[in-house]
Amino acid sequence: MPRRLTALLALLLLAACTGGGGGTPEPVAEEKPGTIVVASGRDVTGSNGVRQRLIDAWNRAQQKAGSKYQARLVELPGSADEQRSQLLGALQSGSARYDVVNLDVTWVPEFAEAGLVRALPGDLVDADVIDPVAETARWDGKVYAVPFNSDVGLLYYRADLLRKAGVEEPYVPEGFTWEQLRGHITTLDDRLGAEDFANGWTTQLDPYEGRTVNAMEAFATAVPGLRLVDEDGRYTGDVEQLRRGVRELVRRVDPAYVSPDAKKHDEAESTSEFTVGRTAFLRAWPSAYPTLYRAFGKRLGVAPLPGRAVLGGQNLAVTTTSERARKATELIRFLTGRQSERCLLEAGFAATRDSAYGRSPRCPGDISAAPAPSPTGEPDEVPRGDGGRPGLSDLKLKKALERAVHRPRTPLYGAFTQTLITQLGPLVETGSADEDELDGTARRLDEALRRALPG
Repeated sequence: MPRRLTALLALLLLAACTGGGGGTPEPVAEEKPGTIVVASGRDVTGSNGVRQRLIDAWNRAQQKAGSKYQARLVELPGSADEQRSQLLGALQSGSARYDVVNLDVTWVPEFAEAGLVRALPGDLVDADVIDPVAETARWDGKVYAVPFNSDVGLLYYRADLLRKAGVEEPYVPEGFTWEQLRGHITTLDDRLGAEDFANGWTTQLDPYEGRTVNAMEAFATAVPGLRLVDEDGRYTGDVEQLRRGVRELVRRVDPAYVSPDAKKHDEAESTSEFTVGRTAFLRAWPSAYPTLYRAFGKRLGVAPLPGRAVLGGQNLAVTTTSERARKATELIRFLTGRQSERCLLEAGFAATRDSAYGRSPRCPGDISAAPAPSPTGEPDEVPRGDGGRPGLSDLKLKKALERAVHRPRTPLYGAFTQTLITQLGPLVETGSADEDELDGTARRLDEALRRALPG
């Protein structure tokens, strides 16, 4: 598909989200001193979280230097999908003057293709940025958004339940597979009573982005090297690939193994279910670790997700309408620099830079301050040494990021994920399908994706 057509389709999506409009505003050339407004989703490290503390540190430096600039963080309410719609509407209509936007890694091609964020200096994404993470910054050969904090799916498990059931250590060895996980669940079901064990594993299968993430992890595990789109975002998949992916997803949502509530759970709800204590395994992001460690302490285990895990995270971009683009770029350089990434790692995020996981200097006291509060307002009392938090070392997290896979990179990602969520709904609801049903789902999904991502 010619790039002009791709851009037109992306702009049509913007119009659908905002009820129309006069097209993409032209970039503002004049630099205007004042407040740099940073729009972002909620900081999972809590109120006065690490993102705010990093901005406060930059503001102190600006004040000390006599600068005429300051930065202000605005947190957008709602889910990630709702935040995307808010940002699209605000940037196209001009209803909110954001200078910097914190984009989910899947949104970068859409915002870049639609002309809502500007190209940035290439040296902002240098060789220190972990390779799969660095790829999320670019579109059409240019850097449009700089990796801020990353994310990757992990497997949390109840080591005490596995020990009680007589499972031998290591409970989750290197190279652990979904077949082995199902074997553990069968063992737990056979050997433990209902007071200890109710569900094998839980995850996020509600009809939102969580379902897409779980599906793509199943698809990428079943089809090594899977690429459903080309470098221009055009659909390149086929029925056989989808059939293999759907078959793997059905194995994972089999009612004999997965919690019956997973089909209506998001991240918070699946974490809460696991915390209750009768579920053995949980697929979740690194941000769930503090809550789970507070609940279980040394009874908690953490391991790489079996098979392939999806890469998540957020990237910082400068809007085309910013009147402070040069200074906003300077702010991004600070927020994504080596020291800031170490602070993000210590606060509980997955850092984007390789150096953050080594023997780099600790986060300065005026930024790290007291331990970051949890989303519930409780202090994060999880112990942390130079090597990482108990059970989740820095090295383990870094290796998981290096192996992570991308969701399709396309300006029409919104159409892709909605198509996948909808077409896979019946299989997720029932958790079972015979070969004819698998084949039918794969063919319908292939047809729907060809319509959603025209070639």
